[in-house]
Amino acid sequence: MESSAAASSSSALPQSVALPAGDYEVFMSFRGPDVRNKFASHLYTSLARAKIRTFRDEEELQKGEGIAPSLVRAIPDSKIYIPILSEQYASSKWCLTELAQMVECWKQGKGHIILPIFYFVDPRDVRKQQGSYQQAFEQHAQKHSPQTVIEWKEALREVGQMKGWHVTESCSEGTIVDEVLSKVESHLMSMYTLVTDELVGIDTPVEEVMELLDLGSSDEKVIVGIHGMGGLGKTTLSKAVYNKICSKFDRCCYLEDVREALAKSDGAVSLLNRIISTILKADHQVKSVSEGINMIKERVSKHKLLLVLDDIDDKFEFDKILGKLSDFSAESRFIFTTRYKRALNFIPECKFYEPEEMSRHLSLQLFCKHAFGMNNPPEEDAEICGEFVEVAAGLPLALKVIGSLLFHRGREFWEEKLKEYRGIVSTTENVLQERLKISYKDLSHNEKQIFLDIACFFIGDEKDLPYYMWSECDFYPESGIDTLIHRSLMKLEKNNRFWMHDHIRDLGRAIVKKEDVRHPYNRSRIWSTDDALDMLRNRQGSERVEAIQIHGYGNEMLKSQNFEKLSGLRYLNVQYRQMMGDFSQVLPNICFLQLHQCNLCNLTQLKVSGVQVAEIRGLGELRALETMVISDCLNLNSLNGLENLLLLKTLTLSSVNLERLPSLANLSKLKDLEVGRCRNLVEIQGMDGLGESLSCLTIEECPRLESMDGLQLLGALEELTFSDILFGQGPSLDLSGLVNLKRLNIHWCPELTEVKGLERLMSLERLSMRGCLSIRQLPGLSELSNLKKLSLYLCESLIDLAGINRLESLQKLSLDECRSITRLPNLSGFKNLWDLKLKGCIELTGLEGVEGLESLRELNLRDCRSITELGNLSGLKKLRRLTISGCTKLVEVNGLDELEELEYLEMERRMRVKCWVRSTARYAVGLCFFLVEICQVNSLHRST
Repeated sequence: MESSAAASSSSALPQSVALPAGDYEVFMSFRGPDVRNKFASHLYTSLARAKIRTFRDEEELQKGEGIAPSLVRAIPDSKIYIPILSEQYASSKWCLTELAQMVECWKQGKGHIILPIFYFVDPRDVRKQQGSYQQAFEQHAQKHSPQTVIEWKEALREVGQMKGWHVTESCSEGTIVDEVLSKVESHLMSMYTLVTDELVGIDTPVEEVMELLDLGSSDEKVIVGIHGMGGLGKTTLSKAVYNKICSKFDRCCYLEDVREALAKSDGAVSLLNRIISTILKADHQVKSVSEGINMIKERVSKHKLLLVLDDIDDKFEFDKILGKLSDFSAESRFIFTTRYKRALNFIPECKFYEPEEMSRHLSLQLFCKHAFGMNNPPEEDAEICGEFVEVAAGLPLALKVIGSLLFHRGREFWEEKLKEYRGIVSTTENVLQERLKISYKDLSHNEKQIFLDIACFFIGDEKDLPYYMWSECDFYPESGIDTLIHRSLMKLEKNNRFWMHDHIRDLGRAIVKKEDVRHPYNRSRIWSTDDALDMLRNRQGSERVEAIQIHGYGNEMLKSQNFEKLSGLRYLNVQYRQMMGDFSQVLPNICFLQLHQCNLCNLTQLKVSGVQVAEIRGLGELRALETMVISDCLNLNSLNGLENLLLLKTLTLSSVNLERLPSLANLSKLKDLEVGRCRNLVEIQGMDGLGESLSCLTIEECPRLESMDGLQLLGALEELTFSDILFGQGPSLDLSGLVNLKRLNIHWCPELTEVKGLERLMSLERLSMRGCLSIRQLPGLSELSNLKKLSLYLCESLIDLAGINRLESLQKLSLDECRSITRLPNLSGFKNLWDLKLKGCIELTGLEGVEGLESLRELNLRDCRSITELGNLSGLKKLRRLTISGCTKLVEVNGLDELEELEYLEMERRMRVKCWVRSTARYAVGLCFFLVEICQVNSLHRST
């Protein structure tokens, strides 16, 4: 039978299986100065009075959060979007960002609805960006990337074409507010009905249950208990009744799998929290049953209430879970479903209803819908269809599963399966489960793994939660899930959550139990918290264990040593436990790790890689964390709680989908920050709070990064690396405040034209710039008295290095591919220089003072085609490698015959050289038409 996890709504709307993932149902977007105290306030108040949870501006943000993370949650979690498009709406980048995300969610086809209000603005101006909207975009084009502007315009075009309300002087704003409210309530109503299908022969039972409920009476509360064997259609019937009557109640709540929920250690408290939160439309967490019953009495029972609890057992007692029936409104109604008739004996004043088995005619119709996709069988298959209907014994679940298994199969397959089903009927005690098992046996290996995972762990969870784990395990979830749906073994509800009939769930768990009847720790999946804790306490288990779930409150400390034997574990879900130790080597195959309300009191390192989630929930609880590395999490768009990690020393983010980092201002111990390949990142906030701690900052491949407020205040910074950044705030970079900087790397920043404040970096020892195509000069460079290594590669606009000869500490100088440099200052003062590379400096005409480089070991002038002379190199007594190939205008090199340390010589073209080369040297000589003499050539090794 089918269920739903629909959300709460207004006072006139039903409550369904669960609230939405977020806190809001409606998201309002508007430009504050235009409408905040007028229309928006009026509309918000009307929605609030109707008990519709509505997101509105900063006041709705939870304490300690910034605007961006809250928007990240509120927009996709809300069901209905109301953008109020006013005259100045487009001037706000926040409004446009919100609107673009609304349109993106709407396009995903997950049921989001946009209800635009054009407030004193022509919809055509919105659609075509005319008038004030055109003026706004002229400003945006100067500040934001072309891609961002295009996304905003496309969002306005989409919304401008939608049907909405046009507020003008001639219309009543109050009337429009009422119309909007009515439309919102109507949409929410349609969203929150429960999913049911294949309702063959359901009308009569629905009418019979409604008659028992006696909705016309307001004199007394009514309880109806629907009982009968599994697979009979009790859940489907209860949902059909719920859908038919929910609009008649102030508050509605439908909860499934009550029996399983109550079997857990904190089952009653958890169930009460679900009921209370659903009915009151807010998250409530009572700590005890008595507290829950009191809250129901004081805040819930006064409403006209419809409550449906599906699948209770004989352990369910009304008074001990919900309190006294007399406390509830006389207009309230209750429906309970159960396999056990005796369970209803514990419920006061309960009216009993037992659905009958389906008639042969209706059974055949339901079977044919799944076996053929039509209500009646083909004439030639009528007889065998009748035999399958007999095997199913009038049970809707069996009819659906058997019919789905036979869909699009040949006659031989049908006859083979009929023989199997007949054998079950005659030999097996648990007939229904064995019938269902035949469909399981027909699945592929990968499909079986997905089926068992869902049966044991993921009923009620969103599809995306385990999807990436299955992909990582090569289970091919897209096709596997489709197969399970087509076989009627599970379904996806309209909110993309897994649903599975309790008998099919029990089948999956029974299959796992049979892997080892006596020892749970030898089974592939352990969903029982007691079994899992017993295994961990005793350090049992083996590589056969693939998945573990530990739920409910407890005081156990889970240490990494407890998991040492579980090398095959791929799924671990833990709630309300403390964890301690180094897990990095213990769980080598883990693909899915979920820790909820776990006191990770001693966790100092967290590394997350390749996990496709949008948010790391509970991050702010990891108070002892010192190192966090997150990489290749392509869907991650929020780091809520980062600001609470006060002991964090190292933060590495690579290939994540963040647009903004939460403020780093509180992370006063952060020493190392590395952000790479975050292609949507536009802002890093709060770096001004890291002035006394941050020693290493690396930002690479973040092409949209516009803002790094506080960079110049990082007084303790010793190493800074920028790579592939456009510097959206301007083409200059001010480093004047980084007085302790020792290493500076600026790579592949083609729009950067100026680096300010170099003269203040007196501690700088290494400077590397690569691919900075627009840099023409480096003022202040000559003041870097401690600089030891200077590398400027492919800075093709660089023309001036005035004062470089004052860098007396310089040991390595590389100016490869600096194609605009024509001259260098006299180099004779570089007494410590041992490596000089000028490869590809095509305009360089000479090297004045090179003969004074007494410490030089390597000189590379390859392709310096404008150099005409080098002077006498005889003074370079320590020179070991010399490359002068491609120097087409250089025809003579003097002094090489006195270089006793020379090991490698590469030259060509028209050079006139006399060279003494020792016997261990390598050489590369070609096209030297004017070569005079190479001494001791007989023992040279050819260069490779």
